[in-house]
Amino acid sequence: MKFETLMLQSFFAAGLLVCFLTLGAMLTSHATVATTLAASHAPVAVTAPSAG
Repeated sequence: MKFETLMLQSFFAAGLLVCFLTLGAMLTSHATVATTLAASHAPVAVTAPSAG
Protein backbone atom coordinates (compact mmCIF):
# COMPACT_ATOMS: atom_id res chain seq x y z
CA MET A 1 0.00 0.00 0.00
CA LYS A 2 2.82 2.40 0.79
CA PHE A 3 4.49 1.75 -2.60
CA GLU A 4 1.30 2.51 -4.53
CA THR A 5 0.73 5.72 -2.59
CA LEU A 6 4.29 6.84 -3.26
CA MET A 7 3.95 6.07 -6.98
CA LEU A 8 0.65 7.94 -7.27
CA GLN A 9 2.06 10.96 -5.47
CA SER A 10 5.16 11.01 -7.67
CA PHE A 11 3.04 10.73 -10.85
CA PHE A 12 0.83 13.56 -9.62
CA ALA A 13 3.88 15.72 -8.88
CA ALA A 14 5.37 14.95 -12.31
CA GLY A 15 2.07 15.86 -14.01
CA LEU A 16 1.85 19.14 -12.13
CA LEU A 17 5.44 19.93 -13.04
CA VAL A 18 4.77 19.36 -16.73
CA CYS A 19 1.62 21.50 -16.58
CA PHE A 20 3.38 24.37 -14.83
CA LEU A 21 6.35 24.25 -17.20
CA THR A 22 4.01 24.33 -20.20
CA LEU A 23 1.98 27.19 -18.74
CA GLY A 24 5.16 29.10 -17.92
CA ALA A 25 6.49 28.62 -21.44
CA MET A 26 3.24 29.90 -22.93
CA LEU A 27 3.07 32.92 -20.63
CA THR A 28 6.70 33.96 -21.09
CA SER A 29 6.64 33.53 -24.87
CA HIS A 30 7.31 36.82 -26.63
CA ALA A 31 5.46 35.90 -29.80
CA THR A 32 2.37 37.94 -30.56
CA VAL A 33 -0.70 36.76 -32.40
CA ALA A 34 0.23 38.74 -35.50
CA THR A 35 3.70 37.24 -35.76
CA THR A 36 2.45 33.72 -35.17
CA LEU A 37 -0.22 34.09 -37.83
CA ALA A 38 2.28 35.63 -40.24
CA ALA A 39 4.77 32.84 -39.61
CA SER A 40 2.24 30.05 -39.94
CA HIS A 41 0.68 31.37 -43.15
CA ALA A 42 3.40 31.94 -45.70
CA PRO A 43 2.65 34.60 -48.30
CA VAL A 44 1.18 33.18 -51.45
CA ALA A 45 2.18 34.75 -54.77
CA VAL A 46 -0.89 35.45 -56.83
CA THR A 47 -0.26 35.80 -60.55
CA ALA A 48 -2.98 36.85 -62.95
CA PRO A 49 -3.02 35.12 -66.30
CA SER A 50 -1.69 37.42 -68.98
CA ALA A 51 -4.19 38.45 -71.61
CA GLY A 52 -2.72 37.91 -74.97
